[in-house]
Amino acid sequence: MNKDGTGFIYNIEQRKNYLSRKAPRIKGAGYRGERLEQVIAANIDELYIVNSIFEPDFNNKVVDRLLVTGESSNINVSMIINKTDLDKKHFINEWVKLYKSIGYKVYLTSAVDGKGIKKLKEALNGKINLFWGHSGVGKSSLLNELYPSLNLKTGIISTFTDKGTHTTVTSEMIEVEPQTFIIDTPGIREIEPYGIKKEDLCHYFPEFLIYINKCKFNTCTHYHEPECAVIKAVDDEMISVYRYESYLKMLDTIEDDIIFN
Repeated sequence: MNKDGTGFIYNIEQRKNYLSRKAPRIKGAGYRGERLEQVIAANIDELYIVNSIFEPDFNNKVVDRLLVTGESSNINVSMIINKTDLDKKHFINEWVKLYKSIGYKVYLTSAVDGKGIKKLKEALNGKINLFWGHSGVGKSSLLNELYPSLNLKTGIISTFTDKGTHTTVTSEMIEVEPQTFIIDTPGIREIEPYGIKKEDLCHYFPEFLIYINKCKFNTCTHYHEPECAVIKAVDDEMISVYRYESYLKMLDTIEDDIIFN
């Protein structure tokens, strides 16, 4: 590494995994074409999906898109629900119960009163950890509470849009303790998983897996087909209607990638 921060690439090693998404569309481009892949980071041990319970409000559909992206990238995924100090009526409990029932680890945190900081820090030890979430969910404040030496810039929530301002503009990996790394990423406005076909989407909803082979048709999209085991599981309250609605929303928006020769 040179004094000015530049360096040289001598060799490119094989990745064990990487996280990516479809690159955002360019505003005003005026066409629908190939959505390129935007790689966020590689060789990740743990992916933490960060959301807040309030300011901005918990958005389960965004969380589900991020979870699917992590699942499709073969990365261990956990959830962080931040700003618990704002949850005076314990709205958080419903979401914790839901995602834990699916099998996800859920960490409840607050940079204001320090809730969950010690437990989360123990989980991060000795790993390469990526924090990913919507703008304004308090990711930078949380990381500063975990590791004060980071001194990351924090922003404010717009009262007009109820969304955060971007305070991190590039992904950066920082060694916060010996053998413990944090990858801080820019807050996202939109997320569309890359490279997932409609027929494969159901495989990234873990609670669907025990039902998808029981459908009458092996090409079932679990949307309108008769004798669909997934739809029956939703009707029987074995699968959360919130998660099923997220699935349908993603099924409607996922596009098969267009390849130009």
